[in-house]
Amino acid sequence: MDLHLKDKVVLITGGAQGIGGAISEACVAEGAIPVMVNRDSEHAKQFLDQLHDRGARCELLTIELREPESCKRAVEETLRRCGRIDALVNNAGANDKVGLEHGTPEAFIESVHRNLWHYYSMAHYALPALKASRGTIVNVSSKTAVTGQGNTSGYVAAKGAQLALTREWAVELLPYGIRVNAVIPAEVMTPLYRDWLSTFPDPQEKLRSITKSVPLGQRMTEPSEIASAVVFLLSDKSAHTTGQHIYVDGGFVHLTRVLPQEEEQ
Repeated sequence: MDLHLKDKVVLITGGAQGIGGAISEACVAEGAIPVMVNRDSEHAKQFLDQLHDRGARCELLTIELREPESCKRAVEETLRRCGRIDALVNNAGANDKVGLEHGTPEAFIESVHRNLWHYYSMAHYALPALKASRGTIVNVSSKTAVTGQGNTSGYVAAKGAQLALTREWAVELLPYGIRVNAVIPAEVMTPLYRDWLSTFPDPQEKLRSITKSVPLGQRMTEPSEIASAVVFLLSDKSAHTTGQHIYVDGGFVHLTRVLPQEEEQ
C-alpha cells in the first residue's frame, strides 16, 4: 500500500533504536525522510550508516532531550536541514522503576521529567511547522498507563499523561487540521527489554511466563508491528482519525481474560 509519505519529513525522538528505529525504517520504506533524535551513541551512528548504505534519505541529531532548549534546537536543526516538518513522533523514554514504596519524591519528579516533558516541548516547538504542513503527531505510550505495573510510578505517570495530552492536543489542534493519536505497545522485544530480561536468574523462563499472557499468538510484539501502526497514523490513509489510542499488543490489555484456563479437576 502506498501511504503517500514520499518526501515527508518525520521527526522521531529515540528514532535510532528499538521501537523508534523500527519507525525510522518503516518511514524509509515509504519514501519518507526520518530525522532521528538520539543521545550520543555508537549504535545510533551505525544505524544511520546502515540506512545511508541502503540509499535512504535520513538525518541523525545527537541531542539529549532533557531541557526545553534542547527540544527547540532539535526542531530548528530539522528545519535547517530539511526545510519542513510533516510529522512528529514522540517516542523516547525508559521504564526506570521509580516506585511509591521504594522511590522518593525527588526520583519521581526526575522520572516524569525524563519521560514526559520532552513530549510537550517537542510538540510546542514543532507546532508552527506542523501548522504549515497540516501535519500529524503520534505519541508512543505504554500499556502500563492503563494496566499499572508496580514499582514504576514515575514512568506510569508520564505514560498516562501522554495519553491525556493526545486527546487534549487533538482537540486544540482541530482548527489547523493537525491530527494527534497515540500508539500503545505492551510487550515488545527491544534492546531495553532484553536488558530488563537479563536481570532475572532465568531470562528465558521469565520470557515464557510473559508471552503466555499475550492472547494473540502468545508471543512478543515485533517493533515493526508498532512501526506499521505509526506510519499508518502518519499517512493520509488515516485522514479522519484523531484523538485515538491504538493498542498494538496482541490483545494483552483487553483480551487476557479470554485465554484458555486449565480445566478444573
